[in-house]
Amino acid sequence: MIDLNKSIELVKEWAYEAGKAQKDNYEKEDLQISTKSSDIDLVTEIDDLSEKIIIKGIKKEYPDHDILSEESEFEKTDSDYLWIIDPLDGTTNYAQGLPIFAVSIALEFRGEIVLGVVYNPILDEMFSAVKGKGAYLNGKQIKIGGKDQLIKSVIATGFAYDRNTNENNNISNFSKVLPKVRGIRRMGAAAYDLACVACGRLDGYWEFNLKSWDVAAGILIIKEAGGEVVEISGGKNVSIIAGNKKMIDLIKKEIES
Repeated sequence: MIDLNKSIELVKEWAYEAGKAQKDNYEKEDLQISTKSSDIDLVTEIDDLSEKIIIKGIKKEYPDHDILSEESEFEKTDSDYLWIIDPLDGTTNYAQGLPIFAVSIALEFRGEIVLGVVYNPILDEMFSAVKGKGAYLNGKQIKIGGKDQLIKSVIATGFAYDRNTNENNNISNFSKVLPKVRGIRRMGAAAYDLACVACGRLDGYWEFNLKSWDVAAGILIIKEAGGEVVEISGGKNVSIIAGNKKMIDLIKKEIES
């Protein structure tokens, strides 16, 4: 296996460089925006720029590794290593001028995530984890929150881009959970949601129909912070609940009732 201690420092550099490009172009008046799967599924020129920065770094250091990124076509080889990238998670927020978005980069080795970084450039928050080495925020170790009651918890969720056509659009679950908790946040950036669960700002999180690049880095960071992530049924792609074990059980009970 490659030296993950060296790799995590490289990944932080790539994330910081991509985040700097995002920050430098934040609230740009002539920002170029287009759509992908629907009118609410956006991509901007800064998504593409951020992706180019990260992929350039990977190809320079690890030219034989595979790369799965949100804005590019995936070509699988026989490499044991797969980089999973969301260059700008929270594109709608970015396009709208809301300062909640992040760079997400993970490395998978033989099907297991071994490294993850989530970087919020506006707050200059670098969440990072290497498998077996703990989770960190700007170099300080973090841990999952310890709440065990829904009514004392603040949790997060989200809604997929196909919510107008998919019957399992999470709206009914939102309605069931909302009266049982202190608060629900819908921040619009799954990677950052997961990072906030890892450091205890949020007590739990659930969402349906995510993509691997949305969650790969965040899942490892949560696990290395002492939390858990479980997959749930609820449609195509990735559907998860995250938090401490008790909070996951409580959320799961509500959304499966």
